[in-house]
Amino acid sequence: MPDPSAPVPAGPARPPLLIVLAVIVALEALLVTGLALWLLFELLTQKPQSYTTAVAITVLVALGAAWVIATLVGLLRLHAWARASIVTIQILMIAVAVGSFQGLVARPDLGWALLVPAVVAGVLALTPSVVRATARADARNTETHE
Repeated sequence: MPDPSAPVPAGPARPPLLIVLAVIVALEALLVTGLALWLLFELLTQKPQSYTTAVAITVLVALGAAWVIATLVGLLRLHAWARASIVTIQILMIAVAVGSFQGLVARPDLGWALLVPAVVAGVLALTPSVVRATARADARNTETHE
């Protein structure tokens, strides 16, 4: 039986930039999950012009929410793949943000609200401290110590 008074081994340190990145991705996960729930509520309570389109959009947003949540979990577990997923999510957010700045129903306020965190999270995902913290375990163990 393990000794309860024994010190708990510390896990890998999480640099401050990784924590900031995790907070941004968590907020994105909350927002996209909220959007999915709102779309589901609207689908169940309102009569859409096209049920097929409404269901498709709701399912796509729900899948997006699952993706962002899975990425957040991967980031918190320091998996290397989470960085690539974060960069991909941010590129897609930038595309939506750019679309929000133009067209007949342009929403620059929404565009900026999407663009700023997407750029910040994309840059944070590529910072050296975040890359080191989320590097594969075998890559971390092969470093030479002099």
